Amino acid sequence: MAATKYIFVTGGVTSSLGKGIIAASLAKLLQARGFRTTIQKLDPYINVDPGTLNPYEHGECYVTDDGAETDLDLGHYERFLNVRTSQANNVTTGRIYQSVIEKERRGEFLGKTVQVVPHITNEIKERIQLLGNSGDYDIVITEIGGTVGDIESLPYIEAVRQLLWELGDHNAIVVHLTLVPYLSAAGELKTKPTQHSVKTLMESGIKADILVCRTEHELSEEIKQKLALFCNVKKEAVIQSIDASTIYDVPVMMLEEGLDTVALQRLDLPLQPPPDLTQWMEFLNRLKNPKGEVRIGLIGKYVELQDSYKSILEALIHAGAANEVKIAVSSIHSEHISANNIQKKMEGLNGILVAPGFGERGIEGKVKAVQYAREHGIPFLGICLGMQMAVIEFARNVLGYEDANSTEMNPNTAHPVIDLMDAQKTIVNKGGTMRLGAWDCELTEGTLASEVYHGASTISERHRHRYEFNNDYKEELEKAGLVASGINADTGLVEIIEIPSHPWFIGVQYHPEYKSTVASPHPLFVGFVSAVLRHKKERSKARLA
Repeated sequence: MAATKYIFVTGGVTSSLGKGIIAASLAKLLQARGFRTTIQKLDPYINVDPGTLNPYEHGECYVTDDGAETDLDLGHYERFLNVRTSQANNVTTGRIYQSVIEKERRGEFLGKTVQVVPHITNEIKERIQLLGNSGDYDIVITEIGGTVGDIESLPYIEAVRQLLWELGDHNAIVVHLTLVPYLSAAGELKTKPTQHSVKTLMESGIKADILVCRTEHELSEEIKQKLALFCNVKKEAVIQSIDASTIYDVPVMMLEEGLDTVALQRLDLPLQPPPDLTQWMEFLNRLKNPKGEVRIGLIGKYVELQDSYKSILEALIHAGAANEVKIAVSSIHSEHISANNIQKKMEGLNGILVAPGFGERGIEGKVKAVQYAREHGIPFLGICLGMQMAVIEFARNVLGYEDANSTEMNPNTAHPVIDLMDAQKTIVNKGGTMRLGAWDCELTEGTLASEVYHGASTISERHRHRYEFNNDYKEELEKAGLVASGINADTGLVEIIEIPSHPWFIGVQYHPEYKSTVASPHPLFVGFVSAVLRHKKERSKARLA
């Protein structure tokens, strides 16, 4: 028996079926049975990482503790498993080819002609087994990005075929996720797309061990039997994945369908003990039975695509459940906020969150949203660029520096309260060169930040930025009432700002949303939602009085 077992998750018919959620759900069930489990994502695009991709292209860029800029699916992995991921958990075609070319330049292939097979596929296999060979995991789940049949995915599929053969029976299996569409005109579910998808997979030399079928309607026993027969899998290995009201329902649904049981049987692993989902079910119960509702305005530049702020939205869900309250998010495009409509845009909001981003588009709308929250006593949370906008707004409207800005937006501003970090001034390449990953921050005792983090003196949070608070203005801003309550001791970088005279106003240079999980909701989001709920109750009392 191999020390580490492997599960490969492939997708067919169409993209966006939810391979990441299925992979994370299966991993959660296996973890709940006591298996040490991790997940990795193989992305077929040629970008070295998603760090330079526009959020509209690929959703948010997720950042790990070790500074890897990765696919957003890694966020799902961490949120479900409460286990930190790393550089090794996300591999792209760009990184694969970059590594192989560097080896060729060093002469490591001894004059051989470098080819997709075996050199590229060997590199892929090496990356797939990196986590397994660490000795830290019993099971490694590998999600293959894209759709079977895509030209870009072929080297990955071939690498999987080779690994299945090399690892041998019961050491590696393939879970294939497909779509079973419902044709309303005919009034029936259609299995043909799934049959064709499995056929395409088999043409590459891979037989699916388990079929997970996305569907809007229940799959009858007859349809499951048909899929089993024509896709050459056992009937119990045809798993229904019907649309759910929340992604957090999916592990429970997969448990009911027996996905983990079938996987363990195929891997020749013990079925006992049964999965312990006590904590998960408690979370679901709080999520689905809220005692109230609050409305939070998410002020951003990419609000048309929900995946652009995926981790923030999920962190709010975690914090909502912790506070037993439903979070209704109003996504407001900062480009559409002006002095003429700010009152209407902010109407009905119990809290305001100004989101991260890059570039000057929509900046003035963010500044106006911050000003509204500050002047009207509405709980405020600013993240990364949102924190920088809070500093700019305060400098403009409290200190009176009308020209105050970030040199990212206006290189010639007379008052650069936000400026390019010294370490960034000589950098030319954009990819992977920001301040990235986990950095320590020391909290000032007696501040809101210290209270939010339950009295901790030092915290560690993940970063992704080039510009920072300009310490030349620190003394002046603090005298006017904007306190720097969190500092990186090594660099002097201001990590957290707050306004003590405000009911609840805090901005952070880092990205707390990356560390929020089902098991450990982030304290900053929990504190924010608690303040929002308190604010709503106080407003209601005031109106009644």
